[in-house]
Formats: sequence, structure tokens, C-alpha cells
Amino acid sequence: MNLFLGLGIAGVVLLLLTLVFDGVMEGLFGGAGFLDGLFDGLLSLPVIAGFVSMLGFGGALVLGTTGLGAGPATAVGIGAGAAAGGLTWRFSRALMRDEPSATPRGTDLVGSAGSVVTPIPVGGYGEVLVRLAGQPLKLAAKSPEAVARGTEVWVEESLSPTSVAVRPVRR
Repeated sequence: MNLFLGLGIAGVVLLLLTLVFDGVMEGLFGGAGFLDGLFDGLLSLPVIAGFVSMLGFGGALVLGTTGLGAGPATAVGIGAGAAAGGLTWRFSRALMRDEPSATPRGTDLVGSAGSVVTPIPVGGYGEVLVRLAGQPLKLAAKSPEAVARGTEVWVEESLSPTSVAVRPVRR
């Protein structure tokens, strides 16, 4: 029983150390570079910690509540550990695949209205504030004519991912 409880506690401690020290622990045990990508994260420290802790606690639970011996308790602990390790692996893969949405670029703003926040000199650059999907976006802007601060402008084309060509709105 003490061995199983020791394994369970060791797994929890390993998981806590992994969470606190993040990539440092992975780097300590990452000397086997030939295994990189081989098991697709199955041998990551959180997966191993989940397996070891559930092996220990599952075995201790079976040993303490039933009249079965160490063999069946170990078998149940291995099953519980495999389930916990598998769930940890699936959750970590799902989190790793989570990608942020694309950052808006100048091409997304063509045809949008905005206002000048830094005056645009003739042939030079200023700044405009344009809203895309309700989010303010400040870009460098160029205009064929001088445009004063606060002037409403229309985005005509994208010059680069972070700059646009604008013209003042005439009413």
C-alpha cells in the first residue's frame, strides 16, 4: 500500500514541478534527442506524471478497499494510469493546436473609413485609425495630398501589411 501511495504522491509532485518550472524540467530530461517527435508527446512529463499518479492512487484504492492482492491492484493501477495519461495527451494536443485568429492586414481594410491620428504630409507618412470588426487598428498611411489630424479618410489600397494609401472623404 505504501508503494502505491508513494507512486501517487510522486506523480502529483512531478506534475506540480512540471507546471511550476514549465520547460525547464522538459529540458533536463530532453537529452534523448533521437526520441523527439517519435511518440508525438506521449512521453511528455505531464503525461508521465498523470500515468504514475493514477497508477499509484488507483492501485492503493484497489488494495485498500478490496481483498485483492498486489497483482490485481497493479493491473487496475496501470489501467487507470493509461487512461489518465491518454486524457492528458489528448488535452495537451488540443491545446497545442489552438491557433489565434489571423491579424488584420492592410488588404483587409481597403474600402474602410478611418480618421487621421498623425497628420499626413505630402509624399510622406502619417497614421490613421481604422476599425475592423469593431477593433481599432492604427496603420501608417500615405496620401497624395496633405491631410490634417482628425480628418476622415477612405482606405484606397494596401501598400504593405502595416501601411495603406488613403484619400480624404469629401462631403
